[in-house]
Amino acid sequence: MKKRAERVSFQGEKGAFSQEAAHQLLGPAIEIVPCQRFDDLFRSLETKEADAAVVPIENTLHGSVHENYDHLLKFDFPIVAETSVRIVHNLIAPPGVPFRRLRRVYSHPVALNQCLKFFERHPKLERVPFYDTAGSVKMLMQERPEDAAAIASSVAAEIYGATILKRSVEDDRKNFTRFFLLRRPEQVPPLPKEAAGRRKWKTSLVFTTHNVPGALFRALSAFALRDVNLTKIESRPLRGKPWEYLFYVDLIGRVDEQRLKNALGHLGELADFLRVLGCYPRGA
Repeated sequence: MKKRAERVSFQGEKGAFSQEAAHQLLGPAIEIVPCQRFDDLFRSLETKEADAAVVPIENTLHGSVHENYDHLLKFDFPIVAETSVRIVHNLIAPPGVPFRRLRRVYSHPVALNQCLKFFERHPKLERVPFYDTAGSVKMLMQERPEDAAAIASSVAAEIYGATILKRSVEDDRKNFTRFFLLRRPEQVPPLPKEAAGRRKWKTSLVFTTHNVPGALFRALSAFALRDVNLTKIESRPLRGKPWEYLFYVDLIGRVDEQRLKNALGHLGELADFLRVLGCYPRGA
């Protein structure tokens, strides 16, 4: 009997950059589950409509996707993998619509802001925010305006039968978005047994500290004293406690390493709250 393809949810329409991340992480033989909002994506995993979910967590130009940090805390879905996608923005229009006729360009607000130099060169073009990059292409192909285009991926143009008028209109070619792959806790396999150092692993966690002088310094010393390399630290407001914060940390190492066990034990003694969000192979 043929095995059912994994159902993978992501935010956006078919052709979104999140779909590309899903295929990078799980290959071509998956069934995609597009969701309009990020909370819909997390709910799809909770209700078992999807077997896995792919969420953007940070962009090299725009920074962190703060909403998804909040969702990682709210939903107990472990991070099991990560990947990065090179973001290439293209100017896309319905077939037969020439560039000279354009007056409006639709896309996600982040994508529009990553193409500011293009809009400076073409001041006649109005930027129109839309909920999704690929969704803006889908909308144009449905409504067929004669003076509008979208900014999205080349895959979106191919899926919806649109025409690419200008390629790579983003300001910075070193534009990457990092994505997490999430699963339900019962789906996460045990960590593979492998020799130390054979493959780099990362661990993500969140914690809070007492609101006293030196508390964060002492918390981070749990890692510094054991030469654990932190690759990122992000603070988010702690709801219900004004001017107090959650700290999200990414670090190099596996939770089954003794030095990391010791570091987490040390941090647990200092923190008011501590949760490991996932341990996963380090992405390229």
